[in-house]
Amino acid sequence: MQIGIDFGTSYSAAAAYVGGRLEGIRFGEQDQFRTAVFFPAAVPDPADFYLDAEREREVQDYVRSARADQRSVSAARQQRRDEAEGLSGGDSGDARGYEPVARSDADLRAAGIRHVRRNWMERQVRESQGAVVRVNDALFGDEAIDAYINDGLGHLVESPKSMLGYKLLPNARRVILHIASHVLEHIRLSATRQLGAPVRTAILGRPVEFKSAMGAQGTAQALEMLTEAAQSAGFEQIAFLDEPAAAAMHYHTQLIVPERSLIVDVGGGTTDVAFAEVGGDAAAARILGSWGLPRGGTDIDIELSLAAFMPLFGRGHHLIPVHHFREAASVHSPPQQKEFRGHNYRDAPQPFGARLQALQRTGSTSLLNREAERMKIALGQMASDRVDLDFIEDGLVADLDLRHRDQAYTDFLDRLGALLRRVRTDIDAVPDSIFLTGGSSRAPLIREAVAREFPGIRMVIGDASLGVVSGLAVAAQQWQL
Repeated sequence: MQIGIDFGTSYSAAAAYVGGRLEGIRFGEQDQFRTAVFFPAAVPDPADFYLDAEREREVQDYVRSARADQRSVSAARQQRRDEAEGLSGGDSGDARGYEPVARSDADLRAAGIRHVRRNWMERQVRESQGAVVRVNDALFGDEAIDAYINDGLGHLVESPKSMLGYKLLPNARRVILHIASHVLEHIRLSATRQLGAPVRTAILGRPVEFKSAMGAQGTAQALEMLTEAAQSAGFEQIAFLDEPAAAAMHYHTQLIVPERSLIVDVGGGTTDVAFAEVGGDAAAARILGSWGLPRGGTDIDIELSLAAFMPLFGRGHHLIPVHHFREAASVHSPPQQKEFRGHNYRDAPQPFGARLQALQRTGSTSLLNREAERMKIALGQMASDRVDLDFIEDGLVADLDLRHRDQAYTDFLDRLGALLRRVRTDIDAVPDSIFLTGGSSRAPLIREAVAREFPGIRMVIGDASLGVVSGLAVAAQQWQL
């Protein structure tokens, strides 16, 4: 059984043709799921703690250090008493003040054992977060984010696809591969259960150009890693198809009269364009050219967060480095999230320091990103809205309006316009239609931008979420791997 898989930056989906009919793979009650994975940490049992020789040494070290601190405090108090008595001519009066009760050896040992036990439990949690777990232990989609926010223990990775094209150290590469293979195994097992037959072959969608700082080398690395992840997930044969080409195949099946169409796929992480001959009696769409932009809806989410939310956390204040706010907003980048959580805001100006510390708490950046994504959608339908940020500070709210929306879209629309002008020059032809798909294609500003570059061309609005995966399912039906 062959299936098509849209392994997306923001959302993932799968589909197959069964008996000549398109069948989308269901993930619970949904036909797609957010590309996020949560691995629960195994909570250590305090009953498993015992004092071996090494931990006994740690207890003794704590007791010795506590005794030294106690002697130091007593000596300092005695010196202050002596100085006070000297100034008062020998009558100390109330200068003796409060004399703390020295802790006994038993008290110090009990405190030492508590200290060592606490450190042991924290180490157990950290080690469990790095352990390899089974797919049955993982949670996916919005359920993964909810569990991460509510649990407080475990490890969440959002949008592993966005990291595939970047230069990775060996350990980081292993982690990203591990996550990607879990996502693909989740898809394969879900399809196997639904279709009632083993799923071992897949056509995977791929952007024309992956997000990367390494250019073509980054795209080659991403494809290599996706291949390895798919094999680890149990797929015996895979092939790749450009995502706009997949969308063209989907549109092709809907047309009786042939035409030349510009396929514009605006996804979460990338934007892809293809010029294709579609429709008629041909067995498949004919791709005449393709172009890619490694930007998408998640980049708009980040910019909206920076414009509307981060001023409440001190963005613009000269004492807080500006790059800290982009790190906080970039929930799809584990390295940037780690950098943000490592900053010390105890001495930052208030109220910003307290708010940034609250944003460093487990799940807070994910919650803020959810609100940015929700506001991006809302501001496409209304002129203003309000967001409650009670998870940061009681009574804290953010008021958003079209100025924030326009600021968030500016960079992306500039890049999209430049891409479409290059496409228009390269094809040197007038397309019969524009087929628009991808999750971010719902945004009115994006539709208007496409129409501006190709005025008067008939625009066909495809299924924003499932246009690509439907075409991948067509390819899975036609291709023999």
